[in-house]
Amino acid sequence: MKALNLYGIQDIRFEDNTPVPVIENDDDVIIKVKSVGICGSDTSRYKKLGPYIEGMTFGHEFAGEVTEVGPGVEGIKIGDRVAGCPAFVCGECEYCRTGEPARCEKLSVIGARHPGAYAEYTKLPATHIIPLPDNVDYDTAALVEPSSVVAHGFYRTKIQPGSEVAIMGVGSIGLLAVQWAKIFGAKKVYAIDIDDTKLQIAKELGADVVINSLEKPAHEQILEYTNGRGVDLAIESAGSPITSSQVFALPRKGGEVVFMGIPYADINIERFYFEKIVRNELTIYGSWNAISAPFPGKEWISTVHYMSTGQINVKPMISHKLSLQEGPEAFQKVINREIDSVKVIFHPEETAVSGQLAGEAVGQEI
Repeated sequence: MKALNLYGIQDIRFEDNTPVPVIENDDDVIIKVKSVGICGSDTSRYKKLGPYIEGMTFGHEFAGEVTEVGPGVEGIKIGDRVAGCPAFVCGECEYCRTGEPARCEKLSVIGARHPGAYAEYTKLPATHIIPLPDNVDYDTAALVEPSSVVAHGFYRTKIQPGSEVAIMGVGSIGLLAVQWAKIFGAKKVYAIDIDDTKLQIAKELGADVVINSLEKPAHEQILEYTNGRGVDLAIESAGSPITSSQVFALPRKGGEVVFMGIPYADINIERFYFEKIVRNELTIYGSWNAISAPFPGKEWISTVHYMSTGQINVKPMISHKLSLQEGPEAFQKVINREIDSVKVIFHPEETAVSGQLAGEAVGQEI
């Protein structure tokens, strides 16, 4: 089958002879991949880290159609439209046994040590399958996983209806966070970035105020908008060493910060920002993955529900729809910032006819 396989740092290959997954366990489900997205963690691993296993089929954000089920599978049938939770946990460590699977000592995902979803077909256990309602299309459902990651972070906080929330960095995770903030009852959402195009998308998706932090430091603008108080909750979703420091100046005294981004670099915090943690008695949360108990967790059910109601809208986020054959070029252009991308989607059934990588994006010019 056709697949994108990761062999090394900046070495991802389109191959058409990758083995098709087969039923091996009673609970196996094989899915024909209809839509699969590039995650920020994918680009980081491609650019800097390389594969866990050389030649592994990459990718984990996907949706598709069930084509085969194991003999022990109940409630899932051939032809079902589904998304999939790509995370695997051991079920035996201290954290799994106490209902905190996101902290599993052996947590892994497809595309790492299990074949992933940049392929025509992928395989998961039945417990990982997320049914889709008819009004949630495959491109939308390919973002069930990143949306669940964002929901997981919000569930960790004490956010209340009427809160004010700042989202620092409005890539795909930040744009989903804008929408989750509204779902959790935020009365005002501030979107912060240095890219006016992404800020415009944030506005379209529900941000009340957009802030370009190149014009003036983000915390100064937030203080102006909040009469010197600050926000109740700040989300760091840029995954930048710079914003990972600056985010501490956004909340009010006693406020909260959630880290959803991963900078993959050392973070040096200036005294001004570090003292905000201590003097303002901030609560800081790390948020990892998208799973909770009972597995895979309420994050997934909630995501699909709000996608079906339209309260989570990912269409403005999808900048490119490509074939797998265009994958190696797409990854290189994304890391080199040669294309203006928010969320790149692959359609494994398609051939390379889109022409988007030559400069034509979905719904916009680049």
